[in-house]
Amino acid sequence: MKRALFITLNEVKLYLQDKGDLAFGLLLPILTFALMYGAFGGQTLFKATASIVNEDNGAYSQQLIKQIDSVDGVSIDLMNAKEANTKLDRSDLLMVLFIPSGFSDTLANGGQAELVFKQRGNGGTEGQILASIMRGAAENINQEFQARHLAAGNLEGTGISNDSIALVVQDYLTQERQQPTVSVAEVTTGGSPDFANQYLPGIVTMYVLFALSLSATTIVEERRRGTLERLLTTRLSIGELFIGKFLSNVARGFVQTLILLVLAYAVFQMFTPVSFLAAMVITLLFTAAAGGIGLIIAAISRTESAASWIGVVVTMFMTMMGGTFFTIAKGSVLDTMSKISLNTYANRAYRTIISSGGSLGEAWRPLLVMLVVAVVGLIISRMIFKPVPGSK
Repeated sequence: MKRALFITLNEVKLYLQDKGDLAFGLLLPILTFALMYGAFGGQTLFKATASIVNEDNGAYSQQLIKQIDSVDGVSIDLMNAKEANTKLDRSDLLMVLFIPSGFSDTLANGGQAELVFKQRGNGGTEGQILASIMRGAAENINQEFQARHLAAGNLEGTGISNDSIALVVQDYLTQERQQPTVSVAEVTTGGSPDFANQYLPGIVTMYVLFALSLSATTIVEERRRGTLERLLTTRLSIGELFIGKFLSNVARGFVQTLILLVLAYAVFQMFTPVSFLAAMVITLLFTAAAGGIGLIIAAISRTESAASWIGVVVTMFMTMMGGTFFTIAKGSVLDTMSKISLNTYANRAYRTIISSGGSLGEAWRPLLVMLVVAVVGLIISRMIFKPVPGSK
C-alpha cells in the first residue's frame, strides 16, 4: 500500500507542476463560468429591442411608443418601412410593428385603428413576448378611449366640455398607472436564484470529469510505451499499480475541485465552514466515481485517440444529461436518461448543500448513488485493468 501511495503522490506532484494540466483543470472552468456569468448572470429581467415603423407620427402613435419604451427591459428601435422590410427578408429581424399612416386621426375621430405586426415564422420567443407587450400598450390606449367615451356619455347634457372630460379621465388613468389598485409581487421559491449557486457546481463537475476521463489517455500511452510494464519489474505488484493509479485520479480531481471551491468561497461567499466540509465529502465521492470511470476507459481503449474520444463523449453526455446548463423536466425522456449520468447526482448533492442550505443527510440519495458507482467502477476497472498490451 505504501508503494501505491508513492505513485499517487508522484502523479499529483506532476499534475501540479504541469502548466497545461493546471490551465485545463483550473483556468478553463473559471473562464467558462466568467463568460457565462457575464452573458447571463446579471439579467434578471427580460431585455429586448422593439423594432417599430411609425408611418403616422401623430399624438397617439407617439403615446403608444412612449408606453412601450416605459416597460422595463424594452428599448425602441425606430426605422423606416424599407429598412424594416429588408431586415425581415434577410432574417436580421423576426418581428416589426408597423403603425400605419392615419392611426392617430382615426382614433381621434372615434374610428377603429389597426396595428400591423410583420414577422418571419412565429417571430421567435423574444418577438412573441414583445408582441404581447405591444398589444398590452395598445390595449391601454384602447381602455383610455373607452373610459372617455363612457364618461362623455354619462355626462352628456351637463354642459361639461369634451376637453375637460378628457383631461380628468387622463389624470385618473395616470394615477392608476402610477399607483395601481392591484399590484403584482414576485416571490422566488425552490432555492436561491443566484447564478453562481445554480451553475458553478455543474461547471466544476464537468471539468473534473473531463480531466479524469482524459487521464485515461495517459494510462493508455504509458501502457503502449511499456512504462507500466517496467514498473512491474520492480517490487510493485499489479494490484498496487492499479490502486496507485486509482488514488492518483481521485487525488487529482479532489485537489482540482478543492481549489475551485476555495476560489468560489473567496469570491462569492457561497459556504459556511460546515457546508464547505459537506461539499468536500461530495467531492471525494464524485472524484472516486469519476476516477473509476476513467480507469474503465483506459482499460477498454487500445489507442490514445480512442481513449480521448471516449472520454469526451462520456463527459459531454453526462454533462448535458446532468442538468448543468438547463433544467430537465420531470417525467420527460431526458429525465429518464439523466438517471445514468454521474453529474446528475453530483450536481443535486452540491446544490442541496450550496443553493438550498441543506445537510449531507438531505443529500443521501445522490451520495449513495455516487458511492455505488465508485465501488462498482473500482471492481470492474480492476477486473479489466491491463498494464501490458494484450495481457489478460
